[in-house]
Amino acid sequence: MKSDHRHELKTNELAEWLNNLPQWAKENSISIIVVAVLVIGVAAFYIWRFYNASILAQKQFELSNLIGQVIESKTQILKAQNEGDISFILLQPADDLRVFAQNADDDQMAALALIKRAEALRTELHYRAGPVTREEVATQINQAKDSYTEAFEKCPDTPTLAAMAKFGLGLCEEEFGNFEAAEQAYRDVCENPDFDGTVAAVQAKQRLGIMSDYKQKIVFKPAPKRPAVETVLPTDVTPPIDVDFGFEAPEFDVPLPKPDITSPEQDISSETPSQNKPPQADNISDANLLEE
Repeated sequence: MKSDHRHELKTNELAEWLNNLPQWAKENSISIIVVAVLVIGVAAFYIWRFYNASILAQKQFELSNLIGQVIESKTQILKAQNEGDISFILLQPADDLRVFAQNADDDQMAALALIKRAEALRTELHYRAGPVTREEVATQINQAKDSYTEAFEKCPDTPTLAAMAKFGLGLCEEEFGNFEAAEQAYRDVCENPDFDGTVAAVQAKQRLGIMSDYKQKIVFKPAPKRPAVETVLPTDVTPPIDVDFGFEAPEFDVPLPKPDITSPEQDISSETPSQNKPPQADNISDANLLEE
């Protein structure tokens, strides 16, 4: 009885609350709207954050893949040096990096893509097997300079990327032979305290130490001519002496001994020298020859 009574009381309370719900909602409509907006806002924020995180991860993966293509292209070029010039394969990932930088919403990723594009353009010139014209050098180095400059403008407050862009500009000036401008760019990187500890600062310092070796033009001397070799015939050679002894040497038809083939165990090579001599050859003397 008690359990049935409790169930009946709860049922009555629920029915009464449902009956009073419209009136309660009407009286607390503002509070309900505020709470609903807050819940929807929090849910939308987490959904938006998750979506941006997934998009960012996808962009990072795409950028890493493009940089990996540049490294892979360098390896392929070095392996195919004896087969032909394929340095042009570096230009495709360079163009893809430029497109990525244009469409990237993140300035840091865009700056890194521009820096790697400039490096690919410069490397392609150095990896060419054939001659490179001044026009080709000017075109690609100017494109690299534009990429370094744009990268620095996107992230001037990011030490690593800014130092890389400044160092790249110094390399471009050095490619053109503008050593004073290159030295100034390297000093800007070395002397900036914000760039301390970056790889570009170490590279710039090292470049300042060895750049003087590249200021002088290297001219290879022509190979020395080999002296002409003259053929000198000897003049003191005595001609052969034709001696006439007054007679003609007789010709002898001496039969050679034949091996005994009836005995298979006989070893012909083991015979003594006296057995191989022609018969009566030892009895012929110079006197007998004269008497005949």
